[in-house]
Amino acid sequence: MLTEVYRKDIDEVFESPIVQQTAFWSHVKQELGVPSMAFNFKGRREDFFDSAKDKGFIVSDLLVVNQRLDRNHSVAYVPYGPELEPAEGSQGAFLEELSESLKSYLPADCIAIRYDLFWQSYWAGDSDFYDRDGHWSGPPEKAIQEIRFNYGTENWGFKKAFSNILPSNTLFLNLKMTDQQILAKMKSKTRYNIRLAFRKGVQVRELDFDQLDIWYDLYRETAMRNGIFLHDIEYFRAVLTAPSMHAHSPAKVKLLVAEIDNIPLSAMFLVISGRRATYLYGASSSQMKSMMGSYAIQWGAIAKAKSMGCTEYDMFGIAPNPDPEHPMYGLYRLNGIWWGYLPHAGKLGLSLG
Repeated sequence: MLTEVYRKDIDEVFESPIVQQTAFWSHVKQELGVPSMAFNFKGRREDFFDSAKDKGFIVSDLLVVNQRLDRNHSVAYVPYGPELEPAEGSQGAFLEELSESLKSYLPADCIAIRYDLFWQSYWAGDSDFYDRDGHWSGPPEKAIQEIRFNYGTENWGFKKAFSNILPSNTLFLNLKMTDQQILAKMKSKTRYNIRLAFRKGVQVRELDFDQLDIWYDLYRETAMRNGIFLHDIEYFRAVLTAPSMHAHSPAKVKLLVAEIDNIPLSAMFLVISGRRATYLYGASSSQMKSMMGSYAIQWGAIAKAKSMGCTEYDMFGIAPNPDPEHPMYGLYRLNGIWWGYLPHAGKLGLSLG
């Protein structure tokens, strides 16, 4: 299937709407002391896509991050990559061949390659995996997922990871629509809360680098409130300061805050890559919830993305269905009716030992 796999310079990574597969993301990781590598791969179009009429070749690429487990072991991690998504019947064989080709480039202490794929789930089109209201019920049990993904492989080496690193479900908002069309597709309560926020005087603005502490105070409060892992402020400083435009796959980072009378209500990192805007990180205050700051920040981010020429807005991670117990239920409730829900395949967290 593959005719060539070879390493290349990080800044030669192709432009991609997937933030985690850009040179920008590699530079973020480098700022945090985590190295990465980039690779091109080439193959016949007809081997990737069953109905391909063009018999030529495809050249695509992927970013691989070298994550240390301890002093003696590491894992090659492919965040949301490779971007190329072959036909279903070819996916396992393609990823197996790619993995075998990458082995010689990896550190001697690398014990596995982990893929968090940005591909659509095998079961996304199967009505049996949705409830009566059309809500996604989730993929089948782990063993079934492994059998399905190993179909067509020689060694049956793919294993389902026990936990996700990146979000496994997302929503895309079509920014080609007008503001009125976007608002019209929302639930009336969502539309009302957005307008209420601005009637009450909430404003959305962009923060400067030296105002990172405004973000971090909200983020720390959110992490403690929800019991999630707390990154050091240097992690977010790396996202803001990493080289972003001097590469084939540039990205722009905007740190936004919604506030009233200079009191921060919510904040978020918005990353522009290709024609996609991604809501990468978000935080909110436990105070003054009646000001609807979380609604205002999302609408402000959408406006910013449209002004920068984006055609889609990625919510990055939401609850897969309206389960109030899910930690991302708030985002589902806020955005669940906006645009096409996409249950992913790899957040299967597939790994090849």
